[in-house]
Amino acid sequence: MSRFDKVDQLLQQFVANGPAGCGCAIAQNGQVLYEGYHGYADLEARKPITEDTVYRLFSMTKVVVCAAALMLYERGQFLLNEPLYEYLPEYRDAHVFKTAPNGYTYVDKAENPILIKHIFNMSAGLPYASESSDTGKAMQQVITALKEKQGKYDLRTEIKALSEVPLAFEPGTRWLYGYGHDLVAGLIEVISGKSLGQFLKDEIFDPLGMNNTGYRYRGDIASRMASVYQRTDTGKLEKIEGFLDEYHQPDAIYESGGAGLYSTVKEYLTFSQMLSNGGMVDGVRLLGRKTIDLMRTNHLNTDQLSDFTNSYHTGYGYGLGVRTLMDKAAGHANSSIGEFGWSGAAGTWVSIDPSEQFSVVYMHQLHPNMEEYHHLRVRAAAYSCLQK
Repeated sequence: MSRFDKVDQLLQQFVANGPAGCGCAIAQNGQVLYEGYHGYADLEARKPITEDTVYRLFSMTKVVVCAAALMLYERGQFLLNEPLYEYLPEYRDAHVFKTAPNGYTYVDKAENPILIKHIFNMSAGLPYASESSDTGKAMQQVITALKEKQGKYDLRTEIKALSEVPLAFEPGTRWLYGYGHDLVAGLIEVISGKSLGQFLKDEIFDPLGMNNTGYRYRGDIASRMASVYQRTDTGKLEKIEGFLDEYHQPDAIYESGGAGLYSTVKEYLTFSQMLSNGGMVDGVRLLGRKTIDLMRTNHLNTDQLSDFTNSYHTGYGYGLGVRTLMDKAAGHANSSIGEFGWSGAAGTWVSIDPSEQFSVVYMHQLHPNMEEYHHLRVRAAAYSCLQK
């Protein structure tokens, strides 16, 4: 029995009970050890998942964008403890929603500025636009007004407009998943003088040969995208429109730092191997080993960790754009301390382990993504295959 048979069997079990199809690849020391593709990219067309299947990365975009920004950090273009307003001046006079003892909500000036490290580690106080908080509602109103006024707009336009929204808390005091990495993307654009997509292409995708990774459809990529499915109450898989697919269209201009990239399993594996191998893969160096160590160090204090922890993240802290394993026993994890990565809204996942020069990429397209069920099982199976 091959040491990877258990991974194949697990993926077969997944497609029998869960997503329409999935792909997984494992590498160590720059060498691909395993690739497995199971099920269908499109059930109705009976189109199988293959190594050429393209997936929406959603929030796995964040790992790429934060790594790209850290390349600029290594060049001395910014420091993590600098105020964000030094680069995005519209954030100089930040305000915060506060609650009085009687429950009354009011807006007051922030006591401290947003620092660059806050946008990396999600402690800036900006969630995603939603109805779940005063800040989220205000963001939603700003974005709706932008769309009505301008139709299509770019990321910098949105960033400037959202600077008027009061934060959910004093910068750096709590952890709140959301818009931080879009601000990281804005930082990249201001410093580099390039659009986010162009910077990623020039600095990461082209050097690593990631020709099937990007924001916009080109060539035959649209026809190779895996369809997104949701499971109905009766258990049937129903095809749904891909969330954010409008931003993949050739005439789109918006490029998010927190979502929006697509890629293949194999290409994202190449990127993950760069991070697991000290910043170099196939003779191409993008980052330094010590910068990757900084990226995968927990940057949250006790209060912030209490905001971050849930059953899926048990045992993990949060670094510069990635979860990072702090406690193997709490996380029930057979990976290593300092193993890091992130996941995406439709079920994509990456685990990067520099101590073993080992990385795993798993992808499916399902809503809800059932990430805890699938990803932690892949983690257990993949890491059991390590032999030295």
